[in-house]
Amino acid sequence: MSSDLHMHTTFSDGKLSPEELVAAAKHAGLRYISITDHDTVEGIVHLYENGLYPSRSVNIIPGIEFSAHHPLHEIHILGYNIDIYHRGLGDRLNEVTEARWSRFSEMVEKLQGYGYPIRESEVLKLAGSSKSISRSHIARVLVKNGCFPTIRDAFDTMLEKGKPAYVPHYRLEVDEIIRLIHEAGGVAVLAHPKLIKDDALVEEICQKGIEGMEIFYPQHDEEDVKRYRAMAEKYQLMVSGGSDFHGYPTRYPPEVGMFTIEDSWAEAFYRPEKNLN
Repeated sequence: MSSDLHMHTTFSDGKLSPEELVAAAKHAGLRYISITDHDTVEGIVHLYENGLYPSRSVNIIPGIEFSAHHPLHEIHILGYNIDIYHRGLGDRLNEVTEARWSRFSEMVEKLQGYGYPIRESEVLKLAGSSKSISRSHIARVLVKNGCFPTIRDAFDTMLEKGKPAYVPHYRLEVDEIIRLIHEAGGVAVLAHPKLIKDDALVEEICQKGIEGMEIFYPQHDEEDVKRYRAMAEKYQLMVSGGSDFHGYPTRYPPEVGMFTIEDSWAEAFYRPEKNLN
């Protein structure tokens, strides 16, 4: 069997609902999964409050993916085994969610100013249950309305950093994210270090109290895996990995189970006592 510790649902910018994701994981034969929606744990809360977490078909590790503030680089930090009802974590996530909504409104207004046919209501309808409104939601509406052939084109032309409709994202500092994850009883893991594009910065983060690194990732080649495994050993970090699954055909992997890690890596993160039963 195999596992995947980096997956998104409709509660952030994924295509599948939490129920659909768990069903797809079962169908793919996965043993462990982690739902790591952007800046929210609402997908896990939804499963729990509907009697679907813990699951009998697949072992679910409650997770989250934070976007950290940095003036030059994209830094994402995963939190595993967090208390989904931790008050301090919930308060900060509410602040991040409010900032996301303000940002989304401002970006839509800028796009309208440039003549693009897009309304807030369209983005909200597409986002559905997600409270974590993102640029991806906006881009998909732009593609749907015929403004761009692909989501990548929408980003490259209008939504990427430095482009006309870009609005800075309110992000927590790396140190605070690690502290919040720890206070919520979780394990902090640096996501896809290659995408940071600065290994010196990666090493700096490794010394800030983080406990793991996402070594296995679709955009990491064999040399990347070797380099980051050596770095993880140097700083005595746990090894993680996942597909960063979103469920869209234009983004690899398009289906659950196409990119996985060995169960032994995932098992090290599994805490049955976190299952709230």
